[in-house]
Amino acid sequence: MKITRLGHAMYLVTSKSGKRYLIDPFFDMNPGCPDEYQTEEFMRSIDTVFLTHGHFDHTSGLEKLLVHNAECTVVAQYELAMILMQDGVKNVYPLNFGGTFELEDVAATMVQAKHTSSYKETEGTPIYAGESAGYVFDFSDDHTLYHSGDTALMMDMKLIQEVYEPNIAILSSSGQFTMGPKEAAYAVKNLLNVETVIPSHTFPTKETAPQPETLDGLVEAFPVVQNMMDKDDELATELAGTNTKVIVMGYGEEVEL
Repeated sequence: MKITRLGHAMYLVTSKSGKRYLIDPFFDMNPGCPDEYQTEEFMRSIDTVFLTHGHFDHTSGLEKLLVHNAECTVVAQYELAMILMQDGVKNVYPLNFGGTFELEDVAATMVQAKHTSSYKETEGTPIYAGESAGYVFDFSDDHTLYHSGDTALMMDMKLIQEVYEPNIAILSSSGQFTMGPKEAAYAVKNLLNVETVIPSHTFPTKETAPQPETLDGLVEAFPVVQNMMDKDDELATELAGTNTKVIVMGYGEEVEL
């Protein structure tokens, strides 16, 4: 399978059969998403969208995607799914923790995450959107991927490893709103048994951002973003000397695993 990083927490996963699964769409204010992934052609290529929670930097691009791909399936935690349905979104598939969505080439199971969730919090009074989630993607004749979503360190990761046996993990590790590099490294060393880990939820710097002007605007609106810049290498340092391979992905970079 192939994994493409399209921002601090937005990832495209392409299966062996060519199906394209997008995790946490975030476009207009995303300094890490190159222009070629903001086109109608790209939006129409997505088969299924997975939402980990309702915060704007994980859902605000959904409406833009659905303008071009109205029939796309959207998988979300129950409360968030109900909000989307009431807003008129078609083909919403609600899940809750432990539930599995069976697709042609992958079984996607919603798992716990330790994080808050609200919806449209930048547009007015935040709407409660249930609890945050992660996903385990068990691909047919391929890898099993654990995407932690935004989360603090939690013992549930040990259960996730024992039950679903992922060998690749995309782990939030930015600090501020999720666990930081130290906590993510602890999870890898003590709770998970993955061969490969990809740091997530970290923002680019002006030098590494595909959209530097967008980064300026985001920092102006949310200065705390600066606390989450360029943290990927810190996780790699924390895991140096272990048997786990750390892949530090550039924004717009694709890796085949």
